[in-house]
Amino acid sequence: MDLSPREVVPTAQAKPRKRPWAAIAVLAVVLIGGSVLVVKFLTNAVDYYCNVDEVGVKDGCDVGRNIRIQGVVQKDTYAKGDSGGANFVIAYNGVSMPVSVGSEPSGIFQECIPVVVRGKVAGSGDDLVFEGDEVIVKHDNEYDAENQDRLAQSNAEASECSQKG
Repeated sequence: MDLSPREVVPTAQAKPRKRPWAAIAVLAVVLIGGSVLVVKFLTNAVDYYCNVDEVGVKDGCDVGRNIRIQGVVQKDTYAKGDSGGANFVIAYNGVSMPVSVGSEPSGIFQECIPVVVRGKVAGSGDDLVFEGDEVIVKHDNEYDAENQDRLAQSNAEASECSQKG
Protein backbone atom coordinates (compact mmCIF):
# COMPACT_ATOMS: atom_id res chain seq x y z
CA MET A 1 0.00 0.00 0.00
CA ASP A 2 1.39 3.37 -1.12
CA LEU A 3 0.66 6.21 1.32
CA SER A 4 2.62 8.89 -0.44
CA PRO A 5 0.72 12.07 -1.47
CA ARG A 6 -0.58 12.20 -4.98
CA GLU A 7 0.60 14.67 -7.50
CA VAL A 8 -1.66 17.70 -7.90
CA VAL A 9 -2.99 18.00 -11.42
CA PRO A 10 -3.83 21.58 -12.43
CA THR A 11 -7.44 22.09 -13.59
CA ALA A 12 -8.96 24.80 -15.72
CA GLN A 13 -10.26 27.71 -13.64
CA ALA A 14 -14.03 28.02 -13.58
CA LYS A 15 -15.27 31.20 -15.23
CA PRO A 16 -17.25 33.48 -12.96
CA ARG A 17 -20.93 33.02 -13.65
CA LYS A 18 -22.73 36.00 -15.15
CA ARG A 19 -25.86 37.14 -13.36
CA PRO A 20 -28.93 37.45 -15.57
CA TRP A 21 -29.60 41.13 -14.73
CA ALA A 22 -32.22 41.52 -17.45
CA ALA A 23 -34.28 38.62 -16.08
CA ILE A 24 -33.99 39.95 -12.53
CA ALA A 25 -35.14 43.42 -13.69
CA VAL A 26 -38.15 41.96 -15.54
CA LEU A 27 -39.09 39.88 -12.50
CA ALA A 28 -38.87 42.94 -10.24
CA VAL A 29 -41.09 44.98 -12.58
CA VAL A 30 -43.67 42.17 -12.75
CA LEU A 31 -43.73 41.79 -8.95
CA ILE A 32 -44.09 45.53 -8.37
CA GLY A 33 -46.81 45.82 -11.03
CA GLY A 34 -48.69 42.86 -9.61
CA SER A 35 -48.50 44.30 -6.10
CA VAL A 36 -49.89 47.64 -7.29
CA LEU A 37 -52.78 45.91 -9.06
CA VAL A 38 -53.65 43.79 -6.02
CA VAL A 39 -53.61 46.82 -3.68
CA LYS A 40 -55.70 48.87 -6.14
CA PHE A 41 -58.20 46.02 -6.56
CA LEU A 42 -58.57 45.49 -2.82
CA THR A 43 -59.10 49.18 -2.06
CA ASN A 44 -61.72 49.51 -4.84
CA ALA A 45 -63.48 46.28 -3.91
CA VAL A 46 -64.28 47.44 -0.40
CA ASP A 47 -67.51 49.39 -0.02
CA TYR A 48 -67.71 51.33 3.22
CA TYR A 49 -71.10 51.65 4.92
CA CYS A 50 -71.75 55.32 5.68
CA ASN A 51 -74.69 57.29 6.95
CA VAL A 52 -75.70 60.42 5.06
CA ASP A 53 -74.31 62.61 7.84
CA GLU A 54 -70.88 60.90 7.63
CA VAL A 55 -70.17 61.75 3.97
CA GLY A 56 -67.08 63.94 3.80
CA VAL A 57 -66.63 63.67 7.58
CA LYS A 58 -65.80 60.05 8.41
CA ASP A 59 -62.68 58.38 7.04
CA GLY A 60 -63.65 56.14 4.10
CA CYS A 61 -66.82 58.14 3.35
CA ASP A 62 -65.09 60.44 0.87
CA VAL A 63 -66.48 62.11 -2.24
CA GLY A 64 -65.70 60.04 -5.34
CA ARG A 65 -65.16 56.77 -3.47
CA ASN A 66 -67.39 53.71 -3.84
CA ILE A 67 -69.50 53.49 -0.71
CA ARG A 68 -72.84 52.25 0.53
CA ILE A 69 -74.85 55.08 2.00
CA GLN A 70 -77.71 54.62 4.42
CA GLY A 71 -80.66 56.94 4.95
CA VAL A 72 -84.43 57.21 4.97
CA VAL A 73 -86.17 58.01 1.67
CA GLN A 74 -87.83 61.36 2.28
CA LYS A 75 -91.54 61.84 1.70
CA ASP A 76 -92.60 63.39 -1.64
CA THR A 77 -89.08 63.29 -3.12
CA TYR A 78 -89.32 60.22 -5.36
CA ALA A 79 -89.45 60.90 -9.11
CA LYS A 80 -88.69 58.78 -12.16
CA GLY A 81 -85.49 59.80 -13.86
CA ASP A 82 -85.02 60.83 -17.50
CA SER A 83 -83.51 57.55 -18.69
CA GLY A 84 -85.56 55.04 -16.70
CA GLY A 85 -83.80 55.67 -13.43
CA ALA A 86 -85.04 57.31 -10.27
CA ASN A 87 -84.31 60.38 -8.19
CA PHE A 88 -85.09 60.81 -4.51
CA VAL A 89 -83.65 62.30 -1.33
CA ILE A 90 -82.38 60.30 1.63
CA ALA A 91 -81.70 61.68 5.09
CA TYR A 92 -80.06 60.51 8.28
CA ASN A 93 -79.53 62.35 11.54
CA GLY A 94 -80.84 65.64 10.12
CA VAL A 95 -78.61 65.63 7.03
CA SER A 96 -80.07 64.93 3.59
CA MET A 97 -78.61 64.12 0.18
CA PRO A 98 -80.18 63.83 -3.26
CA VAL A 99 -79.77 60.42 -4.91
CA SER A 100 -79.83 59.58 -8.60
CA VAL A 101 -80.06 55.89 -9.49
CA GLY A 102 -79.53 54.56 -13.03
CA SER A 103 -82.35 52.02 -12.80
CA GLU A 104 -85.70 52.11 -11.09
CA PRO A 105 -85.60 50.57 -7.60
CA SER A 106 -87.57 47.37 -7.35
CA GLY A 107 -89.08 45.28 -4.63
CA ILE A 108 -90.58 46.99 -1.64
CA PHE A 109 -88.94 50.38 -2.29
CA GLN A 110 -91.09 53.30 -1.16
CA GLU A 111 -90.82 56.61 0.59
CA CYS A 112 -90.25 56.79 4.35
CA ILE A 113 -88.26 53.56 4.62
CA PRO A 114 -84.56 53.09 5.38
CA VAL A 115 -82.47 52.09 2.37
CA VAL A 116 -78.84 51.50 1.52
CA VAL A 117 -77.67 52.75 -1.87
CA ARG A 118 -74.41 51.60 -3.46
CA GLY A 119 -72.50 54.08 -5.63
CA LYS A 120 -70.41 57.19 -5.15
CA VAL A 121 -70.83 60.81 -4.14
CA ALA A 122 -70.28 63.32 -6.94
CA GLY A 123 -70.05 67.09 -6.87
CA SER A 124 -68.51 69.47 -4.38
CA GLY A 125 -69.48 71.77 -1.56
CA ASP A 126 -73.24 72.04 -1.11
CA ASP A 127 -73.93 70.48 -4.55
CA LEU A 128 -73.29 66.86 -3.60
CA VAL A 129 -75.35 64.16 -5.33
CA PHE A 130 -75.13 60.45 -4.66
CA GLU A 131 -74.93 58.57 -7.98
CA GLY A 132 -76.16 55.10 -7.14
CA ASP A 133 -76.22 51.90 -9.13
CA GLU A 134 -78.07 49.67 -6.65
CA VAL A 135 -80.75 50.28 -4.02
CA ILE A 136 -80.95 47.78 -1.17
CA VAL A 137 -84.13 47.95 0.85
CA LYS A 138 -83.69 45.09 3.30
CA HIS A 139 -80.41 44.79 5.18
CA ASP A 140 -78.70 41.44 5.43
CA ASN A 141 -78.37 39.75 8.82
CA GLU A 142 -74.67 40.55 9.12
CA TYR A 143 -75.30 44.28 8.69
CA ASP A 144 -78.24 44.11 11.12
CA ALA A 145 -76.11 42.46 13.82
CA GLU A 146 -73.19 44.89 13.45
CA ASN A 147 -75.22 48.10 13.17
CA GLN A 148 -78.13 47.87 15.58
CA ASP A 149 -77.71 51.52 16.63
CA ARG A 150 -77.88 52.73 13.01
CA LEU A 151 -80.97 50.63 12.34
CA ALA A 152 -82.71 51.94 15.44
CA GLN A 153 -81.97 55.53 14.35
CA SER A 154 -83.17 54.81 10.78
CA ASN A 155 -86.35 53.14 11.96
CA ALA A 156 -87.10 56.10 14.24
CA GLU A 157 -86.55 58.53 11.35
CA ALA A 158 -88.68 56.39 9.03
CA SER A 159 -91.51 56.39 11.57
CA GLU A 160 -91.23 60.15 11.90
CA CYS A 161 -91.24 60.56 8.09
CA SER A 162 -94.37 58.50 7.59
CA GLN A 163 -96.22 60.58 10.19
CA LYS A 164 -95.52 63.83 8.31
CA GLY A 165 -98.52 65.34 6.53
